[in-house]
Amino acid sequence: MQPVSLARVAGAAFALVWALVAPTASAGGDVVVEMHRRGEALEVQGRAVLAAPMPLAWKVLTDYERMPRFIPGIEKSVIRQRQGNHLLVEHTGAAHFLFFSFPIDVTLEVDESPMQWVTSRAVGGNFRRMLGRYDLSEQAGGKALLRYSGFIEPDFALPPLIGPAALRHSVREEFTAMVGEIERRAAEGR
Repeated sequence: MQPVSLARVAGAAFALVWALVAPTASAGGDVVVEMHRRGEALEVQGRAVLAAPMPLAWKVLTDYERMPRFIPGIEKSVIRQRQGNHLLVEHTGAAHFLFFSFPIDVTLEVDESPMQWVTSRAVGGNFRRMLGRYDLSEQAGGKALLRYSGFIEPDFALPPLIGPAALRHSVREEFTAMVGEIERRAAEGR
């Protein structure tokens, strides 16, 4: 067995860390997710140009009870209450990263402005603070621009070094899955 150099270990560690914290872009460069740590919280900005019309994007964004089919980590999503464009939505599941997992148990107060925006705020569960907003706008060529901004602060312990990376990975994976589902349905003509 050959000895492993410190430089090689450091290089591999750097590559892993960079893969976890760098902005994500799709092959076409249409999906970008950026995150910044704010104390124990994570501030998220996401943007995607969708190869889909706005009505379809809106349909997927507000397809709360089917989210477990296309959002990794969400095992159950239930609308507990709806009064017009104001909802109470409960998500449960677990996010996984390497050999770590952390629980998802959150009740969200959701407000919708159809075909424009969706906001959410945690009102129960295992997140100290969780705020999110999706904005939709029309683009040329029958496309839509999807923007996401969020602030996430879990109320459960995360391993000091790998925990923030796991949270980043999970958020990036969820946004990319939302975009993927919108584009998948557009390609199928639904």
